[in-house]
Amino acid sequence: MERALSLAARGKGRTSPNPMVGAVVVKQGLVVGEGYHLRAGSDHAEVMALREAKESAVDATLYVSLEPCCHYGRTPPCTERIIESRIRRVVASMLDPNPMVCGKGFARLKEAGLQVEWGLMEEESRRLNEAYVKWVTTGMPFVILKGAVSLDGKIATRTGESRWITGEKARQRAHELRSEVDAVMVGIGTILKDDPQLTTRLSSGEGKDPLRIILDTALRLPPGSKVLRTDSRAATLLVTSSLSPQEKLEGLRSRGVEVWTMEEEGGRIPLRPLLKRLGERQIMSVMIEGGSELNGAALEEGIADKVILFLSPRLIGGASAPSWIGGKGMERLEECWSLKNISLERVGDDIIIQGYLQPPEKTACSLG
Repeated sequence: MERALSLAARGKGRTSPNPMVGAVVVKQGLVVGEGYHLRAGSDHAEVMALREAKESAVDATLYVSLEPCCHYGRTPPCTERIIESRIRRVVASMLDPNPMVCGKGFARLKEAGLQVEWGLMEEESRRLNEAYVKWVTTGMPFVILKGAVSLDGKIATRTGESRWITGEKARQRAHELRSEVDAVMVGIGTILKDDPQLTTRLSSGEGKDPLRIILDTALRLPPGSKVLRTDSRAATLLVTSSLSPQEKLEGLRSRGVEVWTMEEEGGRIPLRPLLKRLGERQIMSVMIEGGSELNGAALEEGIADKVILFLSPRLIGGASAPSWIGGKGMERLEECWSLKNISLERVGDDIIIQGYLQPPEKTACSLG
Protein backbone atom coordinates (compact mmCIF):
# COMPACT_ATOMS: atom_id res chain seq x y z
CA MET A 1 0.00 0.00 0.00
CA GLU A 2 2.91 2.32 0.63
CA ARG A 3 3.97 1.73 -2.95
CA ALA A 4 0.43 2.35 -4.21
CA LEU A 5 0.28 5.68 -2.37
CA SER A 6 3.72 6.63 -3.67
CA LEU A 7 2.58 5.93 -7.21
CA ALA A 8 -0.64 7.87 -6.66
CA ALA A 9 1.31 10.96 -5.58
CA ARG A 10 2.93 11.14 -9.02
CA GLY A 11 -0.37 12.51 -10.31
CA LYS A 12 -0.32 15.57 -8.04
CA GLY A 13 -1.85 18.57 -9.74
CA ARG A 14 -2.92 16.66 -12.86
CA THR A 15 -5.86 14.42 -11.99
CA SER A 16 -8.43 17.06 -10.96
CA PRO A 17 -11.38 16.73 -10.70
CA ASN A 18 -10.50 13.07 -10.15
CA PRO A 19 -8.58 11.72 -7.15
CA MET A 20 -4.99 10.56 -7.19
CA VAL A 21 -4.91 6.76 -7.22
CA GLY A 22 -2.13 4.18 -7.30
CA ALA A 23 -2.41 0.42 -7.74
CA VAL A 24 -0.08 -2.57 -7.29
CA VAL A 25 -0.75 -6.19 -8.32
CA VAL A 26 1.01 -8.77 -6.14
CA LYS A 27 1.24 -12.52 -6.75
CA GLN A 28 3.09 -14.96 -4.52
CA GLY A 29 4.91 -12.08 -2.85
CA LEU A 30 6.09 -10.48 -6.08
CA VAL A 31 4.92 -7.25 -7.72
CA VAL A 32 3.67 -8.14 -11.20
CA GLY A 33 1.96 -4.89 -12.16
CA GLU A 34 1.83 -1.22 -11.18
CA GLY A 35 -0.05 1.85 -12.30
CA TYR A 36 -1.33 5.27 -11.31
CA HIS A 37 -3.86 7.77 -12.59
CA LEU A 38 -1.85 10.18 -14.69
CA ARG A 39 -4.49 12.78 -15.57
CA ALA A 40 -8.26 13.21 -15.84
CA GLY A 41 -9.55 11.22 -18.80
CA SER A 42 -6.62 8.79 -18.90
CA ASP A 43 -6.72 5.14 -17.79
CA HIS A 44 -7.25 4.59 -14.10
CA ALA A 45 -4.55 3.12 -11.88
CA GLU A 46 -6.18 -0.31 -11.65
CA VAL A 47 -6.42 -0.66 -15.43
CA MET A 48 -2.76 0.28 -15.90
CA ALA A 49 -1.58 -2.14 -13.22
CA LEU A 50 -3.68 -5.02 -14.59
CA ARG A 51 -2.49 -4.34 -18.12
CA GLU A 52 1.11 -4.66 -16.93
CA ALA A 53 0.34 -7.79 -14.91
CA LYS A 54 -1.34 -9.55 -17.86
CA GLU A 55 -2.06 -13.25 -17.10
CA SER A 56 -0.23 -12.96 -13.77
CA ALA A 57 -3.26 -11.10 -12.41
CA VAL A 58 -5.17 -14.40 -12.13
CA ASP A 59 -5.63 -15.24 -8.41
CA ALA A 60 -3.40 -12.27 -7.45
CA THR A 61 -4.04 -9.47 -4.94
CA LEU A 62 -4.69 -5.91 -6.08
CA TYR A 63 -3.61 -3.16 -3.66
CA VAL A 64 -5.25 0.14 -4.53
CA SER A 65 -5.25 3.46 -2.67
CA LEU A 66 -8.97 4.14 -3.25
CA GLU A 67 -12.12 2.10 -3.74
CA PRO A 68 -12.41 1.13 -7.43
CA CYS A 69 -15.07 3.03 -9.38
CA CYS A 70 -18.20 1.23 -10.54
CA HIS A 71 -19.77 3.77 -12.89
CA TYR A 72 -19.19 5.04 -16.40
CA GLY A 73 -17.45 8.42 -16.68
CA ARG A 74 -14.75 9.29 -19.16
CA THR A 75 -13.61 5.67 -18.75
CA PRO A 76 -15.45 2.38 -18.08
CA PRO A 77 -15.89 1.05 -14.50
CA CYS A 78 -12.70 -0.31 -12.95
CA THR A 79 -14.70 -2.93 -11.05
CA GLU A 80 -15.57 -4.73 -14.28
CA ARG A 81 -11.97 -4.72 -15.47
CA ILE A 82 -10.87 -6.15 -12.10
CA ILE A 83 -13.48 -8.91 -12.28
CA GLU A 84 -12.52 -9.79 -15.86
CA SER A 85 -8.84 -10.08 -14.85
CA ARG A 86 -9.78 -12.82 -12.32
CA ILE A 87 -8.08 -11.02 -9.45
CA ARG A 88 -8.82 -12.99 -6.26
CA ARG A 89 -8.44 -10.28 -3.59
CA VAL A 90 -8.67 -6.47 -3.47
CA VAL A 91 -7.14 -4.45 -0.64
CA ALA A 92 -8.07 -0.75 -0.70
CA SER A 93 -6.93 2.08 1.52
CA MET A 94 -10.26 3.93 1.78
CA LEU A 95 -13.81 4.23 0.57
CA ASP A 96 -14.35 6.66 -2.26
CA PRO A 97 -16.40 9.50 -0.69
CA ASN A 98 -18.00 10.22 -4.07
CA PRO A 99 -21.72 9.36 -3.59
CA MET A 100 -21.67 7.69 -7.02
CA VAL A 101 -19.13 5.16 -5.74
CA CYS A 102 -19.06 5.10 -1.93
CA GLY A 103 -19.37 1.43 -0.99
CA LYS A 104 -20.87 0.45 -4.33
CA GLY A 105 -17.51 -0.47 -5.84
CA PHE A 106 -16.74 -2.87 -2.99
CA ALA A 107 -20.26 -4.30 -3.16
CA ARG A 108 -19.87 -5.08 -6.86
CA LEU A 109 -16.56 -6.86 -6.28
CA LYS A 110 -17.99 -8.91 -3.42
CA GLU A 111 -20.99 -9.78 -5.54
CA ALA A 112 -18.58 -11.23 -8.11
CA GLY A 113 -16.93 -13.40 -5.45
CA LEU A 114 -13.76 -11.37 -4.76
CA GLN A 115 -12.28 -10.94 -1.30
CA VAL A 116 -12.40 -7.26 -0.33
CA GLU A 117 -10.63 -5.44 2.49
CA TRP A 118 -10.20 -1.73 3.14
CA GLY A 119 -8.79 0.65 5.75
CA LEU A 120 -5.06 -0.02 5.33
CA MET A 121 -3.17 3.31 5.65
CA GLU A 122 -6.48 5.16 5.39
CA GLU A 123 -5.24 8.34 7.09
CA GLU A 124 -2.34 8.66 4.65
CA SER A 125 -4.71 8.13 1.74
CA ARG A 126 -7.11 10.81 2.99
CA ARG A 127 -4.22 13.26 3.41
CA LEU A 128 -3.08 12.62 -0.14
CA ASN A 129 -6.54 13.29 -1.53
CA GLU A 130 -7.65 15.93 0.96
CA ALA A 131 -8.70 18.33 -1.80
CA TYR A 132 -10.77 15.66 -3.57
CA VAL A 133 -12.38 14.54 -0.30
CA LYS A 134 -13.55 18.06 0.53
CA TRP A 135 -14.72 18.94 -2.97
CA VAL A 136 -16.63 15.73 -3.66
CA THR A 137 -18.41 15.84 -0.27
CA THR A 138 -19.12 19.59 0.03
CA GLY A 139 -18.82 21.00 -3.49
CA MET A 140 -16.25 23.51 -2.16
CA PRO A 141 -12.54 23.67 -3.05
CA PHE A 142 -9.88 22.84 -0.50
CA VAL A 143 -8.25 26.16 0.44
CA ILE A 144 -4.59 26.63 1.37
CA LEU A 145 -3.30 29.83 2.96
CA LYS A 146 0.29 30.11 1.75
CA GLY A 147 2.73 32.79 2.78
CA ALA A 148 6.39 33.72 3.21
CA VAL A 149 7.27 35.69 6.32
CA SER A 150 10.23 36.84 8.33
CA LEU A 151 10.91 35.42 11.78
CA ASP A 152 8.88 38.28 13.25
CA GLY A 153 5.90 37.64 10.96
CA LYS A 154 6.42 40.39 8.38
CA ILE A 155 5.74 39.99 4.66
CA ALA A 156 7.62 43.16 3.66
CA THR A 157 9.66 46.02 5.07
CA ARG A 158 8.04 49.30 6.07
CA THR A 159 8.88 50.62 2.58
CA GLY A 160 7.13 47.67 0.91
CA GLU A 161 10.18 45.69 -0.18
CA SER A 162 9.41 41.96 -0.14
CA ARG A 163 11.73 40.31 -2.71
CA TRP A 164 13.03 38.07 -1.51
CA ILE A 165 12.22 37.17 2.09
CA THR A 166 12.97 33.47 1.58
CA GLY A 167 15.82 31.73 -0.22
CA GLU A 168 15.95 30.16 -3.67
CA LYS A 169 15.23 26.61 -2.47
CA ALA A 170 12.11 27.75 -0.65
CA ARG A 171 10.93 29.68 -3.70
CA GLN A 172 11.34 26.56 -5.85
CA ARG A 173 9.22 24.65 -3.35
CA ALA A 174 6.56 27.36 -3.61
CA HIS A 175 6.49 26.82 -7.37
CA GLU A 176 6.06 23.09 -6.79
CA LEU A 177 3.01 23.89 -4.68
CA ARG A 178 1.56 26.01 -7.48
CA SER A 179 1.97 23.07 -9.83
CA GLU A 180 -0.09 20.90 -7.48
CA VAL A 181 -3.18 23.11 -7.09
CA ASP A 182 -5.97 23.97 -9.51
CA ALA A 183 -5.89 27.71 -8.83
CA VAL A 184 -4.03 30.48 -7.03
CA MET A 185 -5.83 33.54 -5.70
CA VAL A 186 -4.62 37.07 -4.96
CA GLY A 187 -6.20 40.45 -4.38
CA ILE A 188 -5.70 43.47 -6.61
CA GLY A 189 -3.36 44.96 -4.01
CA THR A 190 -0.81 42.22 -4.68
CA ILE A 191 -1.05 42.85 -8.43
CA LEU A 192 -0.57 46.62 -8.05
CA LYS A 193 2.35 46.21 -5.67
CA ASP A 194 4.30 43.26 -7.13
CA ASP A 195 2.89 42.64 -10.64
CA PRO A 196 3.42 38.86 -10.22
CA GLN A 197 3.13 36.29 -13.01
CA LEU A 198 1.55 33.67 -10.70
CA THR A 199 2.88 30.91 -12.95
CA THR A 200 4.85 27.77 -12.16
CA ARG A 201 8.55 28.26 -12.85
CA LEU A 202 10.51 25.18 -11.82
CA SER A 203 14.21 24.78 -12.48
CA SER A 204 13.38 21.49 -14.23
CA GLY A 205 11.19 23.35 -16.70
CA GLU A 206 8.29 21.06 -15.82
CA GLY A 207 5.15 21.88 -13.89
CA LYS A 208 1.58 22.94 -14.51
CA ASP A 209 0.29 26.50 -14.35
CA PRO A 210 -2.75 26.96 -12.13
CA LEU A 211 -5.72 29.16 -12.93
CA ARG A 212 -4.89 32.70 -11.72
CA ILE A 213 -7.78 34.26 -9.80
CA ILE A 214 -7.63 38.03 -9.25
CA LEU A 215 -10.08 39.72 -6.86
CA ASP A 216 -10.58 43.29 -8.09
CA THR A 217 -13.75 44.90 -6.78
CA ALA A 218 -13.20 48.31 -8.41
CA LEU A 219 -11.59 46.97 -11.61
CA ARG A 220 -8.19 48.58 -11.05
CA LEU A 221 -6.23 45.92 -12.93
CA PRO A 222 -3.62 47.70 -15.12
CA PRO A 223 -3.79 46.69 -18.80
CA GLY A 224 -0.07 45.90 -18.82
CA SER A 225 -0.16 43.47 -15.87
CA LYS A 226 1.79 40.25 -16.29
CA VAL A 227 -1.33 38.20 -15.55
CA LEU A 228 -2.84 39.60 -18.76
CA ARG A 229 0.02 38.67 -21.08
CA THR A 230 -1.13 36.45 -23.91
CA ASP A 231 2.18 34.56 -24.12
CA SER A 232 1.54 32.85 -20.78
CA ARG A 233 0.27 29.27 -20.56
CA ALA A 234 -1.82 30.20 -17.54
CA ALA A 235 -5.44 31.30 -17.72
CA THR A 236 -6.71 34.28 -15.73
CA LEU A 237 -10.04 34.67 -13.97
CA LEU A 238 -10.92 38.20 -12.84
CA VAL A 239 -13.58 38.50 -10.15
CA THR A 240 -15.06 41.96 -9.83
CA SER A 241 -18.14 43.83 -8.63
CA SER A 242 -21.37 43.80 -10.62
CA LEU A 243 -21.08 47.62 -10.61
CA SER A 244 -17.90 47.60 -12.73
CA PRO A 245 -18.10 49.45 -16.08
CA GLN A 246 -19.33 47.12 -18.81
CA GLU A 247 -16.92 48.62 -21.35
CA LYS A 248 -13.90 47.66 -19.25
CA LEU A 249 -15.28 44.18 -18.68
CA GLU A 250 -15.76 43.56 -22.38
CA GLY A 251 -12.27 44.87 -23.09
CA LEU A 252 -10.79 42.30 -20.72
CA ARG A 253 -12.91 39.50 -22.15
CA SER A 254 -11.72 40.40 -25.64
CA ARG A 255 -8.16 39.72 -24.41
CA GLY A 256 -9.09 36.21 -23.33
CA VAL A 257 -9.65 36.99 -19.66
CA GLU A 258 -12.52 35.19 -17.99
CA VAL A 259 -14.52 37.71 -15.94
CA TRP A 260 -17.02 36.98 -13.17
CA THR A 261 -19.12 39.69 -11.57
CA MET A 262 -20.42 39.27 -8.02
CA GLU A 263 -22.25 41.40 -5.50
CA GLU A 264 -19.74 42.93 -3.13
CA GLU A 265 -20.15 42.90 0.63
CA GLY A 266 -18.50 45.63 2.68
CA GLY A 267 -16.41 46.73 -0.27
CA ARG A 268 -14.94 43.31 -1.04
CA ILE A 269 -15.78 40.10 -2.87
CA PRO A 270 -17.36 37.59 -0.45
CA LEU A 271 -15.18 34.50 -0.48
CA ARG A 272 -17.64 31.74 0.43
CA PRO A 273 -20.03 32.36 -2.52
CA LEU A 274 -16.99 32.66 -4.79
CA LEU A 275 -15.62 29.31 -3.64
CA LYS A 276 -18.99 27.68 -4.16
CA ARG A 277 -18.98 28.92 -7.73
CA LEU A 278 -15.41 27.72 -8.23
CA GLY A 279 -16.41 24.30 -6.91
CA GLU A 280 -19.19 24.15 -9.49
CA ARG A 281 -16.50 24.79 -12.11
CA GLN A 282 -14.67 21.68 -10.82
CA ILE A 283 -11.89 23.64 -9.12
CA MET A 284 -10.86 21.26 -6.32
CA SER A 285 -8.05 23.26 -4.72
CA VAL A 286 -7.22 26.95 -4.32
CA MET A 287 -4.03 28.38 -2.85
CA ILE A 288 -4.36 31.92 -1.54
CA GLU A 289 -1.16 33.87 -2.13
CA GLY A 290 -2.56 37.28 -1.40
CA GLY A 291 -1.58 40.07 0.93
CA SER A 292 -2.55 40.52 4.54
CA GLU A 293 -6.09 41.77 3.84
CA LEU A 294 -7.09 38.76 1.72
CA ASN A 295 -5.51 36.42 4.27
CA GLY A 296 -7.43 38.15 7.04
CA ALA A 297 -10.68 37.89 5.08
CA ALA A 298 -10.09 34.15 4.56
CA LEU A 299 -9.82 33.67 8.31
CA GLU A 300 -12.77 35.93 9.11
CA GLU A 301 -15.00 34.03 6.67
CA GLY A 302 -13.66 30.67 7.83
CA ILE A 303 -12.95 29.33 4.37
CA ALA A 304 -9.32 28.19 4.76
CA ASP A 305 -8.45 24.55 5.48
CA LYS A 306 -4.68 24.47 5.63
CA VAL A 307 -1.69 26.76 6.21
CA ILE A 308 1.66 26.43 4.46
CA LEU A 309 3.99 29.07 5.83
CA PHE A 310 7.56 29.66 4.68
CA LEU A 311 9.48 31.07 7.64
CA SER A 312 12.68 32.99 6.95
CA PRO A 313 15.37 33.53 9.63
CA ARG A 314 15.34 37.28 8.83
CA LEU A 315 14.16 39.89 11.34
CA ILE A 316 12.52 42.87 9.65
CA GLY A 317 10.99 44.83 12.51
CA GLY A 318 9.01 48.06 12.29
CA ALA A 319 5.52 48.74 13.57
CA SER A 320 4.36 49.81 10.11
CA ALA A 321 5.81 46.78 8.27
CA PRO A 322 2.88 44.63 7.13
CA SER A 323 2.11 41.35 8.84
CA TRP A 324 0.92 38.18 7.12
CA ILE A 325 -2.64 38.34 8.50
CA GLY A 326 -4.55 41.61 8.31
CA GLY A 327 -8.18 42.49 8.82
CA LYS A 328 -9.78 43.25 12.16
CA GLY A 329 -8.10 40.40 13.99
CA MET A 330 -9.26 38.76 17.20
CA GLU A 331 -9.97 40.57 20.45
CA ARG A 332 -9.35 37.60 22.75
CA LEU A 333 -6.99 34.66 22.57
CA GLU A 334 -9.82 32.20 23.03
CA GLU A 335 -11.28 33.45 19.73
CA CYS A 336 -8.13 32.59 17.76
CA TRP A 337 -7.85 29.94 15.11
CA SER A 338 -5.13 27.35 15.69
CA LEU A 339 -3.14 24.81 13.71
CA LYS A 340 -3.36 21.07 14.27
CA ASN A 341 -1.31 18.18 12.90
CA ILE A 342 1.64 20.47 12.40
CA SER A 343 4.70 19.43 10.41
CA LEU A 344 8.02 21.21 10.01
CA GLU A 345 10.52 20.94 7.17
CA ARG A 346 13.78 22.75 6.63
CA VAL A 347 14.51 23.93 3.07
CA GLY A 348 17.82 25.72 2.81
CA ASP A 349 17.88 28.30 5.61
CA ASP A 350 14.08 28.52 5.70
CA ILE A 351 11.50 26.43 7.53
CA ILE A 352 8.16 25.30 6.10
CA ILE A 353 5.35 25.03 8.65
CA GLN A 354 2.25 23.11 7.59
CA GLY A 355 -0.91 22.56 9.59
CA TYR A 356 -4.68 22.30 9.38
CA LEU A 357 -6.75 25.26 10.53
CA GLN A 358 -9.10 24.70 13.43
CA PRO A 359 -11.65 27.27 14.64
CA PRO A 360 -11.99 28.07 18.34
CA GLU A 361 -13.22 25.23 20.59
CA LYS A 362 -12.54 22.60 17.91
CA THR A 363 -10.16 19.79 18.75
CA ALA A 364 -10.56 17.15 16.03
CA CYS A 365 -8.74 17.68 12.76
CA SER A 366 -10.97 17.65 9.71
CA LEU A 367 -9.98 17.19 6.11
CA GLY A 368 -13.10 19.01 5.02
